[in-house]
Amino acid sequence: MREIAIVGGGPSGAMCAEQLARAGFDITLYDEHLAWEKPCGGGLTHKAIVAYPFLGVGPQPRKRVDSIELISSRGHRAHMKLGHPIIIYSRTVLNGLLLDRAAAAGCRIVRAHVAQVETSGKRVSLVADGKTQEADFVVLAAGARNALLPGTRPLKRGDLEMTLGYFVPAQADEIKVKFLHRFEGYLWSFPRADHLSVGICGSMARHTSQELRRHLHAFMYDEKIPTAAARFYSHVLPSPQVETLRARRVVGRNWAMVGDAAAWVDPLTGEGLYYALCSGDLLAQALVAGDPASYPARVRATFSAELEFATRIARRLYRGRFLGGAVTTRMIQFIGRSPTFRALMGDLFSGAQGYSSLKRRLWGQVGVTFSEVINSLVRPQSRRLAERTASGADAPQ
Repeated sequence: MREIAIVGGGPSGAMCAEQLARAGFDITLYDEHLAWEKPCGGGLTHKAIVAYPFLGVGPQPRKRVDSIELISSRGHRAHMKLGHPIIIYSRTVLNGLLLDRAAAAGCRIVRAHVAQVETSGKRVSLVADGKTQEADFVVLAAGARNALLPGTRPLKRGDLEMTLGYFVPAQADEIKVKFLHRFEGYLWSFPRADHLSVGICGSMARHTSQELRRHLHAFMYDEKIPTAAARFYSHVLPSPQVETLRARRVVGRNWAMVGDAAAWVDPLTGEGLYYALCSGDLLAQALVAGDPASYPARVRATFSAELEFATRIARRLYRGRFLGGAVTTRMIQFIGRSPTFRALMGDLFSGAQGYSSLKRRLWGQVGVTFSEVINSLVRPQSRRLAERTASGADAPQ
């Protein structure tokens, strides 16, 4: 198994291509767009930078952001300083960087559209721009809605989310995220080096594109984000259910899926770049070891168990209630009133806090958090009473 074809030149395909080429495999990567501007935030969290330090250095334009503003459906706001910054790339720049690294490692990069893949024969065959090519193994990194591999089913609507948004020629230094009432998704504004990526994501099974566009335009109006010269986009991303993560077949005798194609995306935050990079890397490790069947176990040991946990709590976050209000509203209020809770959420949003230990940390800090929230509510009342007493407002007439 020396000749490997990779379909898709995004982060997962490019990372897999680079690692395999460095290990001496004969790699050809096919992509009809190569470096292109995909509609997403483009943020790389702390865990991605730790795993792949080259993403935090170098001459490529990027934005370093260390603060985020959260907005509830009722207009409550909370600002957080992130203990670890988020590095934000435009996808054109990031994909170009990763493809350049793959080419430097010895990968052949072909700009072509792959229309068909056949894996039933002794060797894999694929049709790229009308020409049939062969390989020993094929890696599918072609996105969430691909239907190229025979015997695998495309993701259903319940495992997908729609994104709509704009690339806005404007500048900002802070990420904004807004939650909506009983809405499985959120709005965002991510500052990049020379523009903003502003958008909304929502479950395809529960929300329509018209609904998303209406919320998006209201958000841009409320936050005074200009629409003049903005460029519209739309895209479909995976947002998998627990059953899908557990049961989806991602490797076969002579094929495997990585990144969005495998549905490796955080259903809670929508983060996909780290899981794309990591899944491409883990598949390469399995192939170098001569054991592609070990790929799912490697993924599970690294991150898929965390994604399953995130899936179980995503619906509670977006649609649940706590202390008589929406969970997202209470979360933002607690962030504003409790330094302890604010630090925890800062670590979660920046990628430094994993899901597997989140529950333990939450329960370990619950007493301190509630004490800080109560004190923040009591202090202003005590101060107002002291001011009234000092001014004689409460003296008998």
